[in-house]
Amino acid sequence: MAHDPTAHLLLPTAVDGFHDTGAMLHGFETAFWFPRYRAMAMGPWSIRAVTMSGSRGYWGKQYSIQGTIMLAGPDGGGASTWMSTNPWEIESQEIGVRAARGHATVLGLGLGWQAANVALNPAVAKVTVVEHDPDIIALIGAQGVFEQLPAPARDKVEVVQADANTWRPQAPVDTLLADIWARTTGEDRLRDYRRMQDNIGAGASYFWGQEVLIWRRAVERLGPEPQLDWPLVRSIIDEDFALPLIVPDWPDYPQKIATVGRWWTQTKDIV
Repeated sequence: MAHDPTAHLLLPTAVDGFHDTGAMLHGFETAFWFPRYRAMAMGPWSIRAVTMSGSRGYWGKQYSIQGTIMLAGPDGGGASTWMSTNPWEIESQEIGVRAARGHATVLGLGLGWQAANVALNPAVAKVTVVEHDPDIIALIGAQGVFEQLPAPARDKVEVVQADANTWRPQAPVDTLLADIWARTTGEDRLRDYRRMQDNIGAGASYFWGQEVLIWRRAVERLGPEPQLDWPLVRSIIDEDFALPLIVPDWPDYPQKIATVGRWWTQTKDIV
């Protein structure tokens, strides 16, 4: 049989219309669990499977994959991909998901896989997901994302329709994870997150793209090619951000932040 050079660009066969998300990531190893998704639209939002031959991860490594699931929706006057299951997105959420404890609050439902993996974390007792758009809640509900979880994890999840910018919890929150933005950069990010943290008062928190903002602050302080180390990272978090941010105990975390910054930030836009 002749070799088909495009075979690696074919998505795994869907069963009953649902795509095996994990099989699409065949060249990327992750311990995360992924729901099955099918193409569907609800209001201005849509979910679809997209063929991809590769994707660069958040930390800069290139991976071979077959495809990804994308959630697309309105963004200002146009449309954007708000969440996906590609390696870049997965790696950018991993620190917060793994560090979650106790009562965890997830701001932004997206595709639901982040909240689902928080619920699978044995250190988490309850997951409150705050999502303001009823169409996204209906879309993920129609996909049966949380119904695909084992019962003990599924029973932890509560989805609340509310504005993340003003929502206040009825019970103390131990861990706050926020991803309500279409892009990892933006000067409004820190202002938004401070307001949400002030309203919620979480003991520990992680916001999507925080490494990008740490890098940007380092560039503002030291110029286009700052040498990041732990004292500098701690200084930025404690003095510039003044937030109870979750950071991993990786010895090379400062260097990983620098890699993220160089790949995903335009230094010329900062200095």
